[in-house]
Amino acid sequence: MSNAKRKTERAQRTERRRTADERPPAPWGSFPLAELSVLGGIVMLVIGVVTQSPTAIGIGVVLAALGGLEVSAREHFAGYRSHTTLLSGVVFVLVTGGLFYLGGLILATCLIAGAVAFAVSFYFLRRAFQRASGGLSFRAGGLRG
Repeated sequence: MSNAKRKTERAQRTERRRTADERPPAPWGSFPLAELSVLGGIVMLVIGVVTQSPTAIGIGVVLAALGGLEVSAREHFAGYRSHTTLLSGVVFVLVTGGLFYLGGLILATCLIAGAVAFAVSFYFLRRAFQRASGGLSFRAGGLRG
């Protein structure tokens, strides 16, 4: 690798660190889609609890989870904050639930497959964050005094 290429890569990492304290923007601009999704989820949860409707509760949980998941994925892949465990946990739940409910497999088999999917996705998500953050394996935030 040439010296010029190394200097360019170092400058890019420095630039990434400099802008890393800024939350990554949403692809749709300043429209608060994730926040509205979470708000809609909370409203549906309240409606579901008051009317004792399992469907409304399920819709509320899914809406709120999608809003939070979108923000987590955006921050993770931009190198802003590492959400490796959360995103891998989503993979675990989807694989386990899909195999159990849609595939009709025994729960123990589904849990093992989900654990394998968790481990594989954890590895690749950690690597993706390291590339996006310039080599960091995690970034703790919110604890500044």
